[in-house]
Amino acid sequence: MMKNNRRDFIKASAIAATGVSVGYVAASTPVLAETIQTDFVGLTAGEQMIPVGSFQLPCYVSRPEKSHGQLPIVIVVSEIFGVHEYVADVTRRFAKLGYLAIAPEFFIRAGDPNDYGTIADILTNIVAKTPDAQVIADFEATLAWAVKNGGDIQRVGVTGFCWGGRITWLAATLPTVRAGVAWYGRLVGENTPTNPKQPIDIVSNLHAPVLGLYGGTDMGIPLETVEQMRAALAKAAPHNAAARASRIEVYPDAPHAFHADYRESYREGPAKDAWNKCIAWFKQYGVV
Repeated sequence: MMKNNRRDFIKASAIAATGVSVGYVAASTPVLAETIQTDFVGLTAGEQMIPVGSFQLPCYVSRPEKSHGQLPIVIVVSEIFGVHEYVADVTRRFAKLGYLAIAPEFFIRAGDPNDYGTIADILTNIVAKTPDAQVIADFEATLAWAVKNGGDIQRVGVTGFCWGGRITWLAATLPTVRAGVAWYGRLVGENTPTNPKQPIDIVSNLHAPVLGLYGGTDMGIPLETVEQMRAALAKAAPHNAAARASRIEVYPDAPHAFHADYRESYREGPAKDAWNKCIAWFKQYGVV
């Protein structure tokens, strides 16, 4: 069933008892029939409102139904489409592995991506109006909530897709983050009041090592910029342990959004290999 807006989706997900898809953003359709659907068996998953000062930030939260002790935390940062079914499903995949997985709706103040029919409209009306500083403040408030609700602040990971890949690099400068995995996020670009720094600008400030996962045929993120990021990491490596440990993996024949199993860009081989590397990266750096 397709929901008309993001709030309907999150509320529907909160009470869902099956793995049936409950919503995708219009600009991301058509949805492929082979879309992965992770069930709710053994999980508690759905909407949670998290306080950011006086503001209530909607998030999709998945966790094991039964657990002992504090859980490792992973913050899942969405594409430009916000928290739709694919992102919710990714949180459930992490929860099946024992994580407290949270996908904040970082775009909520700017509007609902589902109100716009094209990617260009979403970029102009939603993404461009969502400041990095606001996203990082929401990120930190989400972590504070997680710690009060069964999460372990010593085991924090962040992963994100497309727009969320860029945010993953920025979030890896926070002292609370142990490891990051960035899926095809933009690395270079024009600095603006809303986006004052790009990932390539912050490599010397990394606190957590980042695994960058990129497609060799990604038309939106040229390999030239990936190589620029590699060079920046190498330059920072002698003085920054996280930069030294960071790694970039390129899948030569993969396009942008090769992990997005609901889109035509999905490539099963690279997606599965990259997912396994993501899980191994978190394990290697203590987010388990």
